[in-house]
Amino acid sequence: MQPNQSVQEILTCFRNGECSLDEAAQVIEGLRLEHVGDFACIDLGRGVRCGMPEVVLAEGKDTAHLSEIAIRHAETTGRCVCTRVSPEQAAHVQSFAKSRNIATEYRETGRVLVLSNGVPVRSTGGIVAIITAGTSDIRVAEEAKIIAEEMGCTVRTAYDLGAAGIHRLFPALKPLLDAHVFVVCAGREGTLPSIVAGIVDKPVIGVPVSVGYGYMGEGRAALASMLQSCSVIAVVNIDAGFTAGAFAARIANMGAGAHER
Repeated sequence: MQPNQSVQEILTCFRNGECSLDEAAQVIEGLRLEHVGDFACIDLGRGVRCGMPEVVLAEGKDTAHLSEIAIRHAETTGRCVCTRVSPEQAAHVQSFAKSRNIATEYRETGRVLVLSNGVPVRSTGGIVAIITAGTSDIRVAEEAKIIAEEMGCTVRTAYDLGAAGIHRLFPALKPLLDAHVFVVCAGREGTLPSIVAGIVDKPVIGVPVSVGYGYMGEGRAALASMLQSCSVIAVVNIDAGFTAGAFAARIANMGAGAHER
């Protein structure tokens, strides 16, 4: 069936015998929207429609609004992931979640809060490798890691392997080589993704990190360097751990599916 069909078209398709009941139900599920108060309209069908969870950005949100959105999402779909969550926001949401029998896990390094009503993550067989140039890049790497895990992937990490001590990289790569995709986080001059892409035979996603100071600091030099890479890499925005993790998981899950076939 084609995506983004109206409910009427889907039901007509089922009536005419052009799709099964299960197919029609799955597409309709992918169109689900739900209003929370007068401040939010949450997308409950993204997992069915796009193969990735709806992720709530906590940054800039009113804490009471964040709690309502996250709890409603977890109660309705089974799980909810919130990114860029401050410790204060996490404490408020966790208190509210406890009163509604929703389990929570706050991963402070990556600033990610995961809520669940007991629905587990289904393993896909996808494998994502995540590497950082320095320890200052770990916060972004951890955000990517949690997102990829929530999309069913196994994630393997190797941290603090930057170009200033490049001999650290080669032994660390060996246990990662069966990954379907590599995410490489680097600040400063952002060299490491290009180096990794010149060694491995898998897709590499470069993540510029807002580490560095002075001229072209705060990740701008890293972003420019990655965009100018002579190795073939994809590049996400500065500090975009969520985007890198979600994109890597999509690649890994497709790779795992192709291998199974």
